[in-house]
Amino acid sequence: MRLFGLKSCDTCRKALKALRAAGHDPQVIDVRADGIGPADMQAILDRFGDGAVNTRSTTWRGLSQEDRQRPAADLLATHPTLLKRPVIESGGQWHQGWTRPVEETLLG
Repeated sequence: MRLFGLKSCDTCRKALKALRAAGHDPQVIDVRADGIGPADMQAILDRFGDGAVNTRSTTWRGLSQEDRQRPAADLLATHPTLLKRPVIESGGQWHQGWTRPVEETLLG
């Protein structure tokens, strides 16, 4: 299990705490510090498409209209903190956010 997020993200910390309490030991990939590998980026984009970009983030609000029109892959390559977090890969399945359905799937 791998969790892509930010160490400073409250939702990512909440998800990590719950996963660990349930007996999981996810590998944490800090998208700002560690980046996202090309294969993982492609898998995230294949699964979530433009929905991989968090359009409610501070980073998004700071972008120009021109930048906002760029493809999700370009935006995330330039600004990895735009990733809607957390993204969790478990057993080849990709999950986004820490919503009740994601919690139920991963925590049982």
